[in-house]
Amino acid sequence: MVPAMSTDHLTHNRPVGHLRHAASKVPEVTVYFWIIKVLTTGMGETASDYLAHLLGPIPAVGLGGIALVGALAVQFAVRRYVAWVYWTAIVMVSVFGTMAADVLHVGLGVPYTLSTPFFMAGLAAVFALWYRAEGTLSIHSIHTRRRETFYWAAVLATFALGTAAGDLTATIGLGYLGSAVLYAAAIAVPAVTHRWGRLNAVAAFWAAYVVTRPLGASVADWMAAGHGRGGLDLGLGPVTLSWTMAILGFVGYLALSRKDVQRDITP
Repeated sequence: MVPAMSTDHLTHNRPVGHLRHAASKVPEVTVYFWIIKVLTTGMGETASDYLAHLLGPIPAVGLGGIALVGALAVQFAVRRYVAWVYWTAIVMVSVFGTMAADVLHVGLGVPYTLSTPFFMAGLAAVFALWYRAEGTLSIHSIHTRRRETFYWAAVLATFALGTAAGDLTATIGLGYLGSAVLYAAAIAVPAVTHRWGRLNAVAAFWAAYVVTRPLGASVADWMAAGHGRGGLDLGLGPVTLSWTMAILGFVGYLALSRKDVQRDITP
């Protein structure tokens, strides 16, 4: 009689990737994702300006940088997507990305006509390095430390680019409201070309992701700016507070419902 063969050796020799599922570090892309994304861009715009007026540009940038590093440290430390951790990091990227673009323009005197293509080139470089290293730019593949690093570098570059682009269109005659209308129309382009054209899902996602920044920032600036600048004159503080409360409401709902949690993926 042949003795029963143990299968332990098969288990030990099997690649780890077939035994373990990798938890995604980013949320599923739902309507809630886009709503919160636009809210964070507007809140980051007005919060950055409010802190600069309240504390001064240099202390505000220093504080924003420290908060960003802390938020990203927590994001990298957790093993899977956690709604409040992820969106806190996004908010701090929004605030600091706005400050980075403003420092170039206000502090160093770099015009938006130069800073916009500069940040565009920076984002293109991040995408090129990311794709060369990983072979994909899909956010459904963010389950390794290296891919997460590329992801957050791209996110920071999109916020800086969006800030510069939004300020550029606002200062060349469109104003805040005109810029908001322009970017509201622009954000529909990748969705339409993906659905009825030939734009793939990854390219459509990142194109829309970039546009959300100037869209949210233009709307928030329009609400906060004085009547002399074509705004509603609600003030930086009240607009920042109201948008923050809206963000907290949506993130709280997602944290409880887990509607934006991606399924685990096998590496």
